[in-house]
Amino acid sequence: MKFIKTNIPDLTIIEPKVFGDQRGYFLESFNAKQFEENIYKVDFIQDNESKSSKGVLRGLHFQKPPFEQAKLVRCVKGSVMDVAVDLRKNSPTYGKYEAVELSEENKRQLFVPRGFAHGFVVLSEEAIFSYKVDNWYAPDSDSGIIWNDMDLNINWKIETQNILLSDKDKVLSAFKDLETPFTY
Repeated sequence: MKFIKTNIPDLTIIEPKVFGDQRGYFLESFNAKQFEENIYKVDFIQDNESKSSKGVLRGLHFQKPPFEQAKLVRCVKGSVMDVAVDLRKNSPTYGKYEAVELSEENKRQLFVPRGFAHGFVVLSEEAIFSYKVDNWYAPDSDSGIIWNDMDLNINWKIETQNILLSDKDKVLSAFKDLETPFTY
């Protein structure tokens, strides 16, 4: 596996080594020893998966302490624009975001540490998105930032009129109104 640092501390792109031939391919999607050597030890406790059609945008979500979550995300089928926003007070990249295309072709993954808002939009006709988390889902700790926040100015790589949102994601807070519970 190749671990690629981004412009935001602790946010890491992971490229697995892919072994392919006429039968298909094989890859190792997670290795705890390599993860600990290149990032740090994370005890993932749950795997989640979603299926979405083109234009579906999920996010920008996070959970407040004590239920904050680190995530290891990947797109198993199709392609998505994946976005992580640094919410850690005193971070040199507080309020900055990283956008990475994750796809079944590039097989890249993104490690999103605790203290980040996360979201993705589907660029292909359909996408299956898979992720590991290191803490349980807690509805009372659920929070987020509106996807089209003017201060963040995220380029989602898709026309605004093609965005499909859940009712919950339509009413998320603006970044400037956020009282971040995370510290760098």
